[in-house]
Amino acid sequence: MAEGEATIARKGVKFGQGFLTDIWYFAALSSDLKPGRPARYEILGEPVMLGRGPSGQLFALRDICPHRAAPLSAGRIVRDGQGEAVECPYHGWKFGADGGCTAIPSLTADQAMDIGRIRVRRYPVAESQGLVFVWIGRDAASEPDQPPPVFPGVVGGPPKLVDRMVFDAHIDHAVVGLMDPAHGPYVHQQWWWRSAKSQHEKAKRFEPREAGFAMVRHEPSKNSRAYAILGGQPLTEITFRLPGLRWEHVTVGKRQVLSLTCLTPVDARRTRITQIVWSDHPAFVLLKPFIAAGARAFLRQDAHMVDLQNEGLRYDPTLLWIDDADRQAKWYQQLKREWAASRGEGRPFRNPVEPAILRWRS
Repeated sequence: MAEGEATIARKGVKFGQGFLTDIWYFAALSSDLKPGRPARYEILGEPVMLGRGPSGQLFALRDICPHRAAPLSAGRIVRDGQGEAVECPYHGWKFGADGGCTAIPSLTADQAMDIGRIRVRRYPVAESQGLVFVWIGRDAASEPDQPPPVFPGVVGGPPKLVDRMVFDAHIDHAVVGLMDPAHGPYVHQQWWWRSAKSQHEKAKRFEPREAGFAMVRHEPSKNSRAYAILGGQPLTEITFRLPGLRWEHVTVGKRQVLSLTCLTPVDARRTRITQIVWSDHPAFVLLKPFIAAGARAFLRQDAHMVDLQNEGLRYDPTLLWIDDADRQAKWYQQLKREWAASRGEGRPFRNPVEPAILRWRS
């Protein structure tokens, strides 16, 4: 890529502005996509129709029919003479999974028209571990050059818990808010978790990981009471990966818990949060209603703080980042800049995170 183009590619990486491209974004759970019933999603401000054909084939198309702009997601996915296609609800135009038009019912036999030249944008889509990812390229011709993420601890069967909501925030603010290690005693004050008075000095070891970093496996802090329900001697590792995937993998002997939080930008002001938990630990059978209620409370407390933060962000203040409590937020910004630079310059990604021990009080 030319130097000028590389500079343009970097412009969308200012904190709180723009989005990363040429990367996989979490879109939906596999179970969300029912055969023949497309659904509308908005990702990075663009309408995306996601659907599954009768054979199980996945569709990811721009959710605008090029004829009269009706949403394709309001139609249905059907079999036609060339395989499977989504049928527009307005005039029945059909589009295959590759985005090409396969039928225009209003044409008569003597009206010659090369309908194959009519297309809607196709997004590469992949299904992995019961999750659906969409590749958002910088242009329509961009194709994935890497597989979607794979997570540890996805045990057999469906997730034990799924919770979803939308934060009224740019993905940058949502990401650093959820990874922030110092807000817990103030935002999450439950008797079964901790209180503002229960604060200890902490030192955690971090290492670079693929397109991100991890707080390496360790015993949970003594003032984090919720781990007690797992019994035994739990060990946990918390990992972040671009563009917005954060997961905690807990092991208790042979038992596992994986709590995955997926952040997907809806647009510049909204971020969809999907929290998914898998586990083979018996606590998630015996105590599931209580664990689910706690997880929902946590997420909504974070959302409330986002609303409060927005009151200040309306005035576009300069944000003050400190060490070590804000080091993860700084790493996130460095990772974003390096991702944009590497893609713009056509070179391999070089993780800027270096191993470190971070110290803070919470």
